[in-house]
Amino acid sequence: MKLVVAVHFDGAQANAAAAAFDAWDAAEATQTYISRITHVEKAVRGELDLRELPCVMQLLREHSLEPELILVDGFVHLDADETPGLGQHLYHALGGKVPIVGVSKKRLPGLSAQFEVMREEETQPLFVTCAGIDIGAAKARLRAMHGRKRVPTLMKLAARLAKNTD
Repeated sequence: MKLVVAVHFDGAQANAAAAAFDAWDAAEATQTYISRITHVEKAVRGELDLRELPCVMQLLREHSLEPELILVDGFVHLDADETPGLGQHLYHALGGKVPIVGVSKKRLPGLSAQFEVMREEETQPLFVTCAGIDIGAAKARLRAMHGRKRVPTLMKLAARLAKNTD
């Protein structure tokens, strides 16, 4: 099982959601999971925002999830020099056993064209960084994901689940 995870913050609380899937081209999740986090620390100004990390870890623990790979909305590395981002911290928190693929709609200054992925019917690229998996393989798998728009269907689903939970 692979997971797409998303976290939505609502003041000092957050919702973490995941959409599980087996095939890269799956149009629907095999299962979805949601965890409510009742207290989230404020982001520290000027530092990397890692508030999502404990939220994702709680989601994995609460639902006893042991995915073979996790996709996150964000960056594993912040530049070509592999400055750690959220995904790298998640990779280490999971003991380096679960590959992490970070997918972002925004380009960071330190990322070159090698991190770009073009999907069908779109002109704007997505930006992919990863840990525990080859960048070429991560990009190919992202391209294979269901959805004819820029952001894959299951990534949209996870974001919607995180945002719409009461």
